[in-house]
Amino acid sequence: MTRRDRNRLVLAADGGGSKTDVVLLDTAGEVLAWERGTGSSPQIDGLAPSVRVIDGLVRRALGDRDPRDLDVVGLYLSGLDLAEEIAAFRAAIAPLPWSPGAIVENDLHALLRAGTDAPDAVAVICGTGMNAIGVRADGAQVRFPALGPLSGDWGGGAELGDAVVWHAARAEDGRGPHTLLVERLLAAVDASSVAALIEDVHLGRRPAQAFAALAPLLFEAAAAGDEVARQVVRRQADEVVAFVRACVDRLGLRAVELPVLFGGGVARGRDPLLLASIHAGLAEHAPSARLEIVDAPPVLGAALLVLDAAGAEATAKVRARDHLSSDLRHAAEPVVVR
Repeated sequence: MTRRDRNRLVLAADGGGSKTDVVLLDTAGEVLAWERGTGSSPQIDGLAPSVRVIDGLVRRALGDRDPRDLDVVGLYLSGLDLAEEIAAFRAAIAPLPWSPGAIVENDLHALLRAGTDAPDAVAVICGTGMNAIGVRADGAQVRFPALGPLSGDWGGGAELGDAVVWHAARAEDGRGPHTLLVERLLAAVDASSVAALIEDVHLGRRPAQAFAALAPLLFEAAAAGDEVARQVVRRQADEVVAFVRACVDRLGLRAVELPVLFGGGVARGRDPLLLASIHAGLAEHAPSARLEIVDAPPVLGAALLVLDAAGAEATAKVRARDHLSSDLRHAAEPVVVR
């Protein structure tokens, strides 16, 4: 029996700002290992720490298997938005034994594949940050730099969390209107005042990066009728619609029925005001688009992409989808790989 006659090994990774999933499968679609670790976005964590997280999880997934037995490796990471960043990541993993021939791409490809195989589609991810991709049947794509304010970006958990603190600070010192965000913020972070919280962050006694975890407070306050919070939620919806509008206009797909895959932690929260505002915006700017929330972990899409690349049969992809369609069975806390 030759190596091509038996089920081969493929490995897929999806890495974002808060967690990383690495899955080892065979070409029959059986999941042999699923490892979860901390975030691995090169833009957030740096190139070397990102590679270190990925390498540690890959080694855990492989166990005592020979990395030379891997037929296809696909890495889909947040923070790989520019061709130069992708080239730098490829160079950084080149010395690693599992890396020859590895596919390295942005994590939006994994989200897109997890949600649809439609030839015309848009995917918007709203997790720690925001990004989007549009694809057309002839292979044309729309991408965005996704470099934060420098490239015109706003939104995602990190900036929603920042907005909680920003509006609470202005409400407390009188520059802004009253908002429920003040009391909710102080309860969440166990601070005596917003001013004390800001001082702690400024002096390094608290990490500013922790603000992303405050995003749910915004949706809670909005649901309670707080107009300040509701304005921020509507702004987040406007940003989602802006990405979709740009994709369909640049690809000439405004009149084409196509799925808009909405993924990431903010999307999966299914906030009613957020979704209603997105639907209203799409009705105006992309009336043929249909919003679909992707609940499956993006590593499902990464796994399907490597199975595609390995020429796996349709039954294998069905089996992989069954195994990876939910991460509820997975350990809730990511491991720290040093």
